[in-house]
Formats: sequence, C-alpha cells, structure tokens
Amino acid sequence: MWTKILNKMLSQLIRHGTLMVYFPDGQTQRHGDGTAPSVSVRVTDPQLVGRIVRNPDLALGEGYVDGGLTIDQDDLRGLLELVIANTKSGATMVWWRRMQDAFRVMARRAAQFNTAKRSAENVEHHYDLSGALYDMFLDADRQYSCAYFIHPHDTLEQAQQQKKAHIAAKLCLKPGMTVLDIGSGWGGMALTLAKDYGAKVLGVTLSQEQYKRSVARADEAGLSDRVTFELKDYRDLNGKFDRIVSVGMFEHVGVPHYRKYFTQVKNLLAPDGIALIHTIGRAAPPSSTSPWITKYIFPGGYVPALSEMSAAMEKSGLWPTDVEVWRLHYATTLAHWLQRFDANIDKARALYDDRFCRMWRYYLIASEMTFLRGRQCVFQMQLANRQDAVPLTRDYITETSRPDLLNPGRSGKNSWDHAAQ
Repeated sequence: MWTKILNKMLSQLIRHGTLMVYFPDGQTQRHGDGTAPSVSVRVTDPQLVGRIVRNPDLALGEGYVDGGLTIDQDDLRGLLELVIANTKSGATMVWWRRMQDAFRVMARRAAQFNTAKRSAENVEHHYDLSGALYDMFLDADRQYSCAYFIHPHDTLEQAQQQKKAHIAAKLCLKPGMTVLDIGSGWGGMALTLAKDYGAKVLGVTLSQEQYKRSVARADEAGLSDRVTFELKDYRDLNGKFDRIVSVGMFEHVGVPHYRKYFTQVKNLLAPDGIALIHTIGRAAPPSSTSPWITKYIFPGGYVPALSEMSAAMEKSGLWPTDVEVWRLHYATTLAHWLQRFDANIDKARALYDDRFCRMWRYYLIASEMTFLRGRQCVFQMQLANRQDAVPLTRDYITETSRPDLLNPGRSGKNSWDHAAQ
C-alpha cells in the first residue's frame, strides 16, 4: 500500500528530469519525463516507504542519514536539486501534504516560542559542537553566515572579508563609536569593527564555546580594551549604542518574539544611530521550518518572510532606511563549505562518526539547494531612529571603502556558474 501511495506522490512531484526508485520488495519505478538530470535511489528499509509518505521532509533526511536510503554515486546534491526544482515548479501536492503544511504553519508559534532558557538550549544544540568541526569548513575568521561574492571566483576568505566591509559601510562607522553585536558568534565581526574601523564593541552570544573563543581572540589580538564579549540574551541588555549589528542571529529569534526584538533594537539604539540586521529570508509568503532541520540542526529556528520582518519592524517605530536582497551568494558560500567539509571528512568522521558526516552533508547540501533552486535568499535591513540618519542616496555603500581587503587583480567576469564546485 505504501509503495503504491509513494509512487503516486512521486508521479505528481517529478515532472522534469528522471528519478529511478528501487523498492525493498524488488519493484522498480521511473518518475519524470526521462530527461536529465537522472538520479537513482534505492530504499532498503521497508519501514521507510511509509514514513516518507507520512512525513517526507523528515523521513527523506533520516533515511539518508541512517542508511535506509542510498543514492547511486552518492549523488545527494542531484537528488535534492531534482526534488526542490520540481517542488518549486508548481508540482501538485496530495491533499494530506497540504494539510500537513498548513498545520505546521499554524503550530509554528508554539515551536518557536524561544524564551531565554529555550534559546540557550537551542544555541547549545548547534553552536556548542566541537570547535574543530567548524575549523574544517569555515574560513579562518569563522564567519558562519553568507559571504559576499563581488566576483564569482572570489575565495571564501575574500568573500567573507567583503561581507564585513559591506556591512561596515552601511553602518557609517566613525572611530570611537559604540557598537552592539547581537549574536556575535566567534567574534570575527566585532574584532574587525574594532581593529579596522576604530569602534568600541560589545558582542553578546548564548554559546559557551563561542564566548570562550571570542574572549581569547580579543586577548590574542590585543583588542580587549576595545572589544568586550558577554554571555547574555539580547533581551537582557540595557544602555544606548551608536550602532547595532546582527548577522545570522535573527533566524533564531522566533516569530512570537519579532516585535520584542525590533522594539529592543530601537530602545538600545542611540537617537541618531544605525542598525543593520542580516538574516536568511524567504522570497515567498510565511511558511514553516523543515521538520528535519528543526529536529537535527536548528531547533527553534525559522527563516522569515520579508512581510513578517516588516510587520514587526513597523510597530517598533524604527525607520527602514535600506533593504537589500542577496540571492545566489549563500548558495556559493554553502558550496565552499561543503567542498571544505568533504576535504576533511576523515577528520570529521574521527571526531564524531560516519552517521554525523552524512547528517552534516545532508544539512549543507539541502541548504545550498534551497538557495540555488528554492525561494531562499538573504535580507539586509538597515534601520534607524531618524529618517535622515543615513545619506539620502546609496553612494556611500561601497565595497571599496576598504580597498586593502580587496584584490584589484581579480577578473570582473560576471558569470554566476557556481564556481566553488
């Protein structure tokens, strides 16, 4: 019964390309129009067929990670690209899948009710993994957010430096300004703003590992007098700051707390201050988080629609002074991360195990495909208390504001061919 239902689901989903499925009972079924790309999947766990029917987003990832589903040539990227591309091309879902999605959207406020205690637990789940793991695939500065590729063949290091320079330009920094970094990670942004722009920075995080590493880095760089890190929830902060920056943290706020978040930004921002919020976003209406991502990678996380961010921001009284959308930059960033992770997979396997490596590869590739073939992007929302806090034209936002971070000898070829692969 489950095999029959799954075949019906796949016949409705896969309209372009070819998916060959080999079932545990010996059946073989081809779905699609017979054209490339072509992917072959083998289901060896009989229970997995029914689980995929009942909850495909969760079961597909679990099947791959646990080994009940294998892909010829381990072409995970090909499978996920095929599925996501067909999903976004308007494939019809069976009625119970539409009901599941509707229920998840209705239930998401409870799933994302991230109190201070729950937020700390969510952060621990992901960010307090071994630092050696993150060294395997991030750049030396441990920038764990979308890089900014001015040219498609920029290295990951160049693109991450350009991201920080672009954000600094939007903050209109002057030496001596006070900056709050909400969700400061391993300290790279805070240290850059202090060292290269003369700012005095407070970084806050809920991750024990990130906090320890950030403090050590500030001390090693001789910047402890200009950069301070605290293990603190953003809701517990007081005072006023000339600038506020938050990179890759808004995804963990949770929809029920959006208004509180923007109200707190307004309260902490000086009257003539500027804030820059950098977050993954969806170029689609509000939805829900993949149950696999929620369970295994980012509990309590959610990628917001611009309409959700804007509705909460408007109620705070802040001025939206600039909104920028980055599209393929994160797909390229994730391709770089996967390339580095694969090059160090033996080290990762020794640090954890083979199952963890499959889980991490599934996370990186699935994320890449949502940016490359799905409806995810990055929003940079610049905010202020005053409408004239920033110049009235965008000429001041320039990557060349830090020419020492750039390499003028690079090609200006404007071809986004996913060069990292």
